[in-house]
Amino acid sequence: MRVSVNWLKEYVDFDLAPSELAELLTMAGLEVEGVEEVGLELEAVEVAQIASISPHPQADRLSLCRVRVGEEVLSIVCGARNMKEGDKVALALVGAQLPSGMRIKRSKIRGEISEGMMCSEAELGLATNSEGIMILPPEAPIGAPLTDFLNLRDHILEVSLTPNRGDCLGMVGIAREVAALTGGMFHPPVPQLREGEERVGDSVQVSILDPDLCPRYSARLINGVRISSSPLWLRTRLERAGVRSINNVVDVTNYVMLEYGQPLHAFDFDRLGGGEIVVRRAGEGEIFCALDGVERVLDRDTLMICDTAIPVAIGGIMGGLNSEIQGDTSRVLLESAYFSPVGIRRTSKALGLQTESSYRFERGVDPEGVMPASLRAVVLIAEITGGEVAKGVIDCYPSPLPRSEIGLRWAKVNALLGMKLEREEVKEILKSLRIEVKEDKGEEWVVSPPTYRGDITREIDLIEEIGRLKGYDSIPVQTPKMWVLPFRKRREEEMEERAKGVLVGLGFYEVITYSFISPQSIQILGLPDDDPRLRPLALLNPLTEEQSVMRTTLLPGLLGTARYNLSHKNRDLKIFELREIYSPKEGEGLPEESKSLAGLVMGAFTGGGWSVSPKEVDFYDVKGCVERLLVELGASSPTFTTGEGIPYLHPSMGAVIRLQGEGVGVLGELHPEVAEAYDLPSGVYIFELDLLPLLSYLRREIEFTPLPRFPSVDRDVAVVVDEQMSAEEIAEVIRGVGNRFMESVDVFDYYRGDPIASGQKGLALRIGYRSPERTLIDEEVNGFHHEVLERLKEVPGLKIR
Repeated sequence: MRVSVNWLKEYVDFDLAPSELAELLTMAGLEVEGVEEVGLELEAVEVAQIASISPHPQADRLSLCRVRVGEEVLSIVCGARNMKEGDKVALALVGAQLPSGMRIKRSKIRGEISEGMMCSEAELGLATNSEGIMILPPEAPIGAPLTDFLNLRDHILEVSLTPNRGDCLGMVGIAREVAALTGGMFHPPVPQLREGEERVGDSVQVSILDPDLCPRYSARLINGVRISSSPLWLRTRLERAGVRSINNVVDVTNYVMLEYGQPLHAFDFDRLGGGEIVVRRAGEGEIFCALDGVERVLDRDTLMICDTAIPVAIGGIMGGLNSEIQGDTSRVLLESAYFSPVGIRRTSKALGLQTESSYRFERGVDPEGVMPASLRAVVLIAEITGGEVAKGVIDCYPSPLPRSEIGLRWAKVNALLGMKLEREEVKEILKSLRIEVKEDKGEEWVVSPPTYRGDITREIDLIEEIGRLKGYDSIPVQTPKMWVLPFRKRREEEMEERAKGVLVGLGFYEVITYSFISPQSIQILGLPDDDPRLRPLALLNPLTEEQSVMRTTLLPGLLGTARYNLSHKNRDLKIFELREIYSPKEGEGLPEESKSLAGLVMGAFTGGGWSVSPKEVDFYDVKGCVERLLVELGASSPTFTTGEGIPYLHPSMGAVIRLQGEGVGVLGELHPEVAEAYDLPSGVYIFELDLLPLLSYLRREIEFTPLPRFPSVDRDVAVVVDEQMSAEEIAEVIRGVGNRFMESVDVFDYYRGDPIASGQKGLALRIGYRSPERTLIDEEVNGFHHEVLERLKEVPGLKIR
């Protein structure tokens, strides 16, 4: 909200510089984002009087004016026609720079000297449009700076309000706040109403059919108005508050809204059918054309202001074209109402229409401020338009909203604020906030906040207000007393932290993607129809289709991140994400939330240099990273089996990650069709792990084992097997012998081709034996190895070479 310091001083007495006022408001919770000084651009513009006007000898459309400013008489060439001799005007002297950037110079126009420029309001930045030059009142002193005469020099505070402080969305509300903070005298406007003989009830009727959406509605009638542009002071205040001037009646409603924070609306009464206002819900599918010229389809939750036949306004948001104030309007019906904040916000969001009115009604206006704002507006309309206010007012308020009463324990105030405030001091602070102490029960008071402070509903709200007014900087700084107890993270937290540390150490970067994804991003993975991941939880009100369901896998986020990086010429990636996924539960509405870990690698696995070429990533690089991760998490013996049937992995380049036979994840190259759908090249590798099964393997204490004292003894075995048999199956057979001295089983050679038959392959494995107590002798190791060979001979389709 833009707050004029000059305007503010009309309602509260204070002697603070604008910067000091900004600091005071900010420390009280009304953040001032900036202070703008205005009016300086008109310093070289002065009040002048036209002494004479004569035709320009060389141009029919120009005039030669002799203009008196101070003791000087200057020659001015002017193209306007709306002035006469004796008029007071705004004269920009030579050297002046106008708000548009134009600099005034002494010049010769069609052979005649011009020593300045008589300005229009638009040229002075005081109006958006204007016709002719600006004519000042006769009492304007010749030679006076225009900024002083019109009081244009001002400071504008840009105040950022939190949603709960709707009471400060008007100058009167800000003035109340300044009065409470400074102790200055608060003096709001006191309108003096003069009414005509006609009674408003003779011409106007109001009925509220839906009081849940509109608890209070008031109407006044002004006859004999003359529509024209507003006076300069009104237009200037509106423009500086960021509101466009329209006409004198509409400008008054906007002015009072900025003054009181109470939105108003003016109807052309002669365009209302039947002289009656009906406040009701819209019919389902009803169509209405608002002032912005857009036709909107309404629903049953939309509150409409209607006459006896048709809607004329969307309640609390925007009026209609069919009842707007026009140039021939002579009778004005003024609306001032209190609308339900929830109803206004719902309608505003549904229609995609936010206005200055809806912004205030959403935050809650003062239900008791309806009548003062209405009174202020009709007095100004009558004064500015020459109209006459009909006698009386229609105030339809079927169920007055009660004032809240809250218990306040004054001892609790000191306990929570950490201060030592006396009872009387607390009472004075409450009084400055216009919070009434209705009952004093000794240790507890019953207080009632003013109706414009709808945000004060609990004892803690009152205590916050006391601390705010006392000053947060007055709260003493104390070292908190606390017991320091040993702390240990939960196993889940420790595992997540350790997993992230390992992957970062391996050169990965952590990414964070949205939990909301599109259904298509899951379908691209090619999952079978019965896969539960294809049934994500859909959002009721998604922002976009791209974020309409909750993710059941982390892969779409990683693949989208890879596509984004690739489009920015970054093809070398090692990324991972450890976050929640949301898996559907059979028969339940809400999904099961669990942690998952996924990673993606593409491009160069290791960087190059002047003597080393970069190494492109392959399956075994990623497999090694996963093995390292599992070992660091305590799962020291992971196994990998072929991943045939995993639809989003390459048919011959995928694996299932197993711990003690249980599948805990997958890894492999991304399926070419999935890669193409995401605009990714071949050679993209991914892995995905379910973290829950890994918890049982986590070692919280680090164990140290001594270095081996005795040497190992190796034995090799070469076998020929069918292509379908994996090296891991053979290694499991060897480990299954159960020899306690067997330390390792590793594949060190792989061969296809002659003399091995087609459909078979040759593998060579190295088995390491070691005793922790002594050196093994060859005879012992040969015996161990013989057991292994005998076990291998039992495997169907396996031949020992």
